[in-house]
Amino acid sequence: MASSYNFKKITVVPTAKDFIDIMLSRTQRKTPTEVHRHYAISRIRSFYCRKIKFTQQNMHDRLTEIIGEFPKLDDVHPFYADLMNILYDRDHYKLALGQINTARSLIDNVSRDYVRLMKYGDSLYRCKQLKRAGLGRMCTIIKNQTQSLLYLEQVRQHLSRLPTIDPNGRTLLICGFPNVGKSSFINKITRADVEVQPYAFTTKSLFVGHTDYRYLRWQVVDTPGILDHTLEDRNTIEMQAITALAHLRAVVLYFMDISELCNNSIEDQIELFENIKPLFTNKPLVIVANKIDVVRLDELPPEKRALLDRFEKEGIPVVPISAVTDEGVAELKNKSCDILLAHRVDTKLKGNKVDDIINRLRVAMPTNFDGKDRPVCIPDAAIHKKLLKQQHAVKPPRTERDLEMELGDDYVLDLHKMYDLPAEEKHDIVPEIWEGHNILDYVDPEIVQKLEALEKEEAFLEASGYYDDALSSEDEEKTEIRETARKIRAKKSILMQENRKRKHSTKPVMPRTAKTMKLSDLQSELAEKGVEFPADDTDASYRRSRSRTPANRQRVESTVRSSSTKPRDQSGVRDPKMQAKVKKIGRKSQQERNVNARKGEGDRVILNQKPKHLFAGKRKMGKTQRR
Repeated sequence: MASSYNFKKITVVPTAKDFIDIMLSRTQRKTPTEVHRHYAISRIRSFYCRKIKFTQQNMHDRLTEIIGEFPKLDDVHPFYADLMNILYDRDHYKLALGQINTARSLIDNVSRDYVRLMKYGDSLYRCKQLKRAGLGRMCTIIKNQTQSLLYLEQVRQHLSRLPTIDPNGRTLLICGFPNVGKSSFINKITRADVEVQPYAFTTKSLFVGHTDYRYLRWQVVDTPGILDHTLEDRNTIEMQAITALAHLRAVVLYFMDISELCNNSIEDQIELFENIKPLFTNKPLVIVANKIDVVRLDELPPEKRALLDRFEKEGIPVVPISAVTDEGVAELKNKSCDILLAHRVDTKLKGNKVDDIINRLRVAMPTNFDGKDRPVCIPDAAIHKKLLKQQHAVKPPRTERDLEMELGDDYVLDLHKMYDLPAEEKHDIVPEIWEGHNILDYVDPEIVQKLEALEKEEAFLEASGYYDDALSSEDEEKTEIRETARKIRAKKSILMQENRKRKHSTKPVMPRTAKTMKLSDLQSELAEKGVEFPADDTDASYRRSRSRTPANRQRVESTVRSSSTKPRDQSGVRDPKMQAKVKKIGRKSQQERNVNARKGEGDRVILNQKPKHLFAGKRKMGKTQRR
């Protein structure tokens, strides 16, 4: 039953304002948004009828989802029904869901009425006013449900935090006075992390943990503490424990603090037990004497020990434990689980289903029909093998731990002896592989002898003065070449340094054509670099260039330049027609961009707050002009 209701998957209930915003926004996005007064009146009516019906259907579906996802108190297990009645008030819960159901019916009626009235709209304005009135009445109905929606959202949040308890599963139910050690016990046997404090009512709701026993899953339920007063005087926290005791099919562990550190005497705890004893009907029961680390059962006064002995006379087991020292915790868990398993088997055997199954079964028992004795036959070979095995029992192999304890400090871990190799190969060096090749294959075993022979030969050559003489004596020509190369490198270094300084300079840079250089400086520089310069030809050419007048030289240069180069707009153009085309393309490419009141290419501001392409709705079948 619990598995059919997953309270954690209930959809969030929006507030009335959010509900209205969601519905109207969906209507705006999912329906057409453009209509004109020159349209046929039937088209205008259908346009606004569609908006009313669409809004009504969305609200109807959302309210139906809210009503359907919340559990119905008449359909869930009585444990959950009573628990919800205690936590949320059954009447308030049903009233809230009933108001949501009524609002759904009212919205359907409003939609039906305004769709009927729409046929009387004879203009675009009147149809629009009817649509506004219809949607406004629907929103007003939702606004009236503000308190119900808020209440249901709080219920949903609390339901999602409730522990998942299976009312029909194998359960250990812990109960008793506050501060007697119930939460400490559940923390010991499960992975639950229930808060434990030295004051009463630390646990204010039900907590569930899970444990394993005999390969079965068991749930352990920790309940809040119960005080000894009438049912009408108990608060919501105590009523949760009473609900669990009344409806869960479990073994009840009634915890008692025999040290009386919980500010309640053993007599008061027994009186509470007698008060809630009707809730233990048809349930196995175990009395847990907790905190034996403070006071043992044998150390109790005789009159108090007699009160506990009375439970054992009635057939109720009393198990002493200590949640602090873990003494008796495992025994209590095992004993409780065994008692519940036996109780569940007995319950099933007493039911009607067992009789139906037993009637279908027939158990055949063999009988001795001829009076002969037929003992168990074991082959002689098997008996002989068993005797040999007992005589030659193989001792367990000695482990490395045994050797370490025996040898002490002299022990050395040797993993090579465990290798699956012959004895003489177990301690061989493992080959080193590099790029798929064994490095040892490329090692010369005589490398040491060859190195010694080479060193002796080198020592003999040094002793004989073989390395004392120069390799060759350089002639004058090579010496001159070396000197010239040294000067070139020095000059190159100076030029590089000057160039670096020139680059870092902040002064304006002179173009290369504006620099002048004397002929004598050029000749001397080339001579230093070893380049011969013919003096006669250079002077003649220099004199020829200087013999012309500046006016004649300027005229000749302009004539040569005009005959050799064309203007840029005519370069590569074959005819005037192509030249006109090139000029036209150039004008268009250099035309400034019209930014259309934008700051630049990165401006993405949409000045129209409702662009048609975002609010026109889906495009259906048909042409564009027929939408």
